[in-house]
Amino acid sequence: MELNQSTGQNEKEAMVMKDYWLSLIAGLLIGLMFMPVLKMAKPDLYLKLRLAILPFFAIGSPLGLIFCHAISKKITFMWQFGKFFLTGIMNLLVDFGTLALVTVLFRKFLNIHSTDTLLTIGAVITFYSLFKALSFTVSNINSYFWNKYWTFDQAGDKKSEFFQFFIVSIVGFIVNVVVASLVFNGFSSSAVLTSDQWSLIGAAGGSVAGLFWNFFGYKFIVFKS
Repeated sequence: MELNQSTGQNEKEAMVMKDYWLSLIAGLLIGLMFMPVLKMAKPDLYLKLRLAILPFFAIGSPLGLIFCHAISKKITFMWQFGKFFLTGIMNLLVDFGTLALVTVLFRKFLNIHSTDTLLTIGAVITFYSLFKALSFTVSNINSYFWNKYWTFDQAGDKKSEFFQFFIVSIVGFIVNVVVASLVFNGFSSSAVLTSDQWSLIGAAGGSVAGLFWNFFGYKFIVFKS
């Protein structure tokens, strides 16, 4: 009996150590993707903080998970919530970072700006909608693997899982891109902020709008036990 308890405890500790290593990787990815976002939003602040960004997130992410693990001894769901929260921050930064990189690359090499018209179908659709669609897609693929194999710990493949993920993601995609585009197109002409800054604000609005749908969709439809 004692041997079984000891084995179970060792497996639990090993799992926690794996989680800490994954949180370190997540922190590094957050830092990498935060850099182009900060450079686009606040270039002066980026120059001051650029050397501290990676160490800050690489250290802070495991520390946050350690804090959640300690609380989970009294509030059990905090362990999964801590992983979900960290994964959510990472996916948000992957979304924003990809958006910032695509925006800069199109502007630099193709001379295409976010405010340029892409299509006119009843309403004007700018290149920003295309950029946001690309960034959401990259973020969503990243989200699938991290949530499946880490946050909700669903090892193995279910035949219907990818299809369910696809359906949930399509709805989240529509909510995210439509809200982001509405915010950007509605305010990007304002002189208060630059179009790049409105681009990030639009992305934030889209992410917030799709947050609850994505969580409940993943938890109760795609990765349900």
